Amino acid sequence: MKTMDAATALGRETEIYNDYVKGWKEKGGKVVGYSCVATPVEIIEAAGLLPYRIKALGNPDTELADGEMSLFNCSFCRACLQLGLDGTYDFLDGLIETNGCDHLRAMFENWQHRKSLDFFFYLKVPHFFRDDSLAYFEEQLGQMKDLMEEKSAARVSDEALEEAMLGWEVVREKWRELSELREMDEPKVRGSEAIALEVGGSSMRSADFAHMLSRFIEEKKGAAGTRPAARLMFCGPATDEVEWFEEIERLGAVVVADALCFGARAFTHPPRGEGPPLHRLAETYLSSIYCPRMYKEYARRRELIMETARRAKVDGAIYLYNKFCDLHGVDSVLVRRDLEKAGIPVLVLEKEYSARADIGRVKTRVQAFMERIGGGA
Repeated sequence: MKTMDAATALGRETEIYNDYVKGWKEKGGKVVGYSCVATPVEIIEAAGLLPYRIKALGNPDTELADGEMSLFNCSFCRACLQLGLDGTYDFLDGLIETNGCDHLRAMFENWQHRKSLDFFFYLKVPHFFRDDSLAYFEEQLGQMKDLMEEKSAARVSDEALEEAMLGWEVVREKWRELSELREMDEPKVRGSEAIALEVGGSSMRSADFAHMLSRFIEEKKGAAGTRPAARLMFCGPATDEVEWFEEIERLGAVVVADALCFGARAFTHPPRGEGPPLHRLAETYLSSIYCPRMYKEYARRRELIMETARRAKVDGAIYLYNKFCDLHGVDSVLVRRDLEKAGIPVLVLEKEYSARADIGRVKTRVQAFMERIGGGA
C-alpha cells in the first residue's frame, strides 16, 4: 500500500479513489465512508477497517444529485451525493450517517436508497453534552462497534480500541505542532497547506497520517517564515476546496488559524475521563463537537474561537459558508457579533460549492476587507 506523502496531499492528490485507498483495497481491506467529525474513527480503525471521510474535491457536477435533493440544499452535500450516485464512491463497503444537519441526512439517505452497500449505519449524535446524552451516545458507539466487528470479522477488544485511540491522539498532537508553525509571527505553514494535509489525511489510518504530518513539520521547521500582509482566521463548515485558501493567500494574507470542519475542528478531542475505552471515547467526542448543531454549546464554541484568534494574533476573521447552510448562516451572525465586540473585524461570505465564478467576487471582497484591517496593498 502506498503512503500518501505531504507533497501529494498539498495539491497533487485530486482523485477520490486515490493510490492510498487503492492499495488498501488491493490488499483486501474494507473502506468505511463517514462525513462528520462526531464519528469516532478509532472504532473503525480498531476493527481493521479504513475510515474515509466523504469529500467532493471541488466536483462541480450535481445533475444526478439534483434529481434526489432540492436545489435549496447545500451544494457541498449535493456534490458528494453526485459522486455516490455516479459510481465514483463504489469502492466504499459501507457508510456511517450522522445527524449533523438535514442536508447531510438527505445526502446519506438518498445515497442509501439508490446504491447497494454492504452496510449502512445511522450514528445518532445527541445535540447536548450532559449525563443522559453521554449515556445514550455511549450506547450508540456500542452498536457501531458491534457492526464494525460483524463486517470486519474481527473482535474490537479494549486493547485494540486503546491502540487506535493512542494512534489518533498522536495525529492530534502533530496537528497542534503544525498549528504552532502557522501561528508564528512569521508563519512557516500557510492555511492552504494545513487544510490540504487534513483533506489528504482524512482518508488514511492514523499511523500513516501522523507520519505524513511529521515529515511535513520537519521540512517546515527549517524553512523561512513569511511576513503576511494580514493574519486571517477562517470559520465555517466543511470545505475541501483548498484552492479558495490558495487564492486568498495570493493576496498577501496568511490564514494563520481556523475553526473549520475540515481543519481544526477535527482535532479538538483531548482525552477525557476514566473508565473503559468506549466510555472515554464517547465523553471525548461528545464534549468536543464545536459545531452549530450543538444547540446549547455556543458559549464553549465562542470561547474556543476567541482563544484561537487571540493566540494566533489575527487581524481579522472570515466566516465562509456554502449557500443554504442553515446552521452556519445563523452561527455566522453570532460569531461576527462577538468577535467584533472583542475588537476582531469579521467578513461573512456566502458562496456556492465548487463555483469557480465565485472566486473573483470573493477575492474582491477579501481584498477590500484586508484594506479595512490595514493589510491591503
